[in-house]
Amino acid sequence: MKKHKVSYKLKVFNMNQKSVLKAKREIPYEIRLASQLVLDDLCFTWNKARLEEEINQSIDDNNKEAFNALSKTYNSYIWES
Repeated sequence: MKKHKVSYKLKVFNMNQKSVLKAKREIPYEIRLASQLVLDDLCFTWNKARLEEEINQSIDDNNKEAFNALSKTYNSYIWES
């Protein structure tokens, strides 16, 4: 595993004629990547479930136009290589 990169941000505060240093540590790349992947998966799952509900509703209503439009959108969620 690579060594973590740390950067610090220095700030000067004008309090009692003293300089105060404030260090800020970046979030590690692995944590940012993992959180982005979790959010992407949540959005994907929610959108897929919403489309399934709309497709089922269009089947119940015998609405072929809506079913065809929604099924074309849904194909991108079930496509596998």
